[in-house]
Amino acid sequence: MSELVTGEAVALELRPARLPSRALAILLDLVVAMAVYIAVTLVLVASTASLDEAAQIALSIATFLLVLVGGPIAVETLSHGRSLGKLACGLRVVRDDGGPIRFRHALVRGAIGVVEILLTFGVVACIASLVSARGRRLGDVFAGTLVVRERVPVVQTGFVPPPPPWLVGRFSEVDLSAVPDSLWLAVRQYLTRMQQLDPQVSWTMAERLASDLAARTGTPAPQGVPSAAYLAAVMNERQAREARRAFGGGPAAGAAAAVGGAPHAFPTNGFPPSGFPPAAGVPSAYASPASPASPPSPAPADRPAAPHDRAPADRPATGFVPPA
Repeated sequence: MSELVTGEAVALELRPARLPSRALAILLDLVVAMAVYIAVTLVLVASTASLDEAAQIALSIATFLLVLVGGPIAVETLSHGRSLGKLACGLRVVRDDGGPIRFRHALVRGAIGVVEILLTFGVVACIASLVSARGRRLGDVFAGTLVVRERVPVVQTGFVPPPPPWLVGRFSEVDLSAVPDSLWLAVRQYLTRMQQLDPQVSWTMAERLASDLAARTGTPAPQGVPSAAYLAAVMNERQAREARRAFGGGPAAGAAAAVGGAPHAFPTNGFPPSGFPPAAGVPSAYASPASPASPPSPAPADRPAAPHDRAPADRPATGFVPPA
């Protein structure tokens, strides 16, 4: 079982295809390709008998490249990783992150496959597949792909509560490249299960995850913002970036708007809903249970308070509230 992490921090349990099933799929593809190649060659020989020897050799090379090299590349591109042999064996070629392959992936796989499959009769591909932990041949390594079994159990993913609307886009300039997939998974699992946890345990986990995330990004949670709200906002920013990368920005804007207007399903744990940070003179409901609430630090006198330092009166209610 191979655990791949998508851009939404969802773990996909994919079963990498092993050598016997891959060899059978390649054998079926080669039989079909060779049949087409022989048929095309016979037609060309009959129709180009009047040409000189050099022209016939050039046509033979072009036929080989188009049928035995270009054909598999075109089929994998148009079928998103499912050739005839892979379809019969229940296999599919996917990217390392579990997404569908594109033309560049099929091109690299096909070009390297000429050497490791056709010219060496599959010996190099078999050795590479046996050595690799996930059964990948050289074409998969250079293309960043993986052949997996298509018939796998469906993974049920929980609902990730959206952050407060005023926190959406707050971390748009934060560098998330240093955050490992394991931490994204831990944050997602916490957000989807925070309502099922004991309040004290939930608060402690949120503090620890927020500290780890701040250490990786270099951007801690703003003052007065609960750790759970900070985690949800950063997770929302990651998902928005993945949506922009995948769909070109249009759907991402709509997704952000939907998050801003979505209802918040965070538990109140017995506290009334309130904005972030609490109003002056009101005891902070987000202080750690082990320490009293600390007074907010005044803003420097030489600059006006930033919009995110002020607590507007119409700030929407949320459910990011720690335990008593």
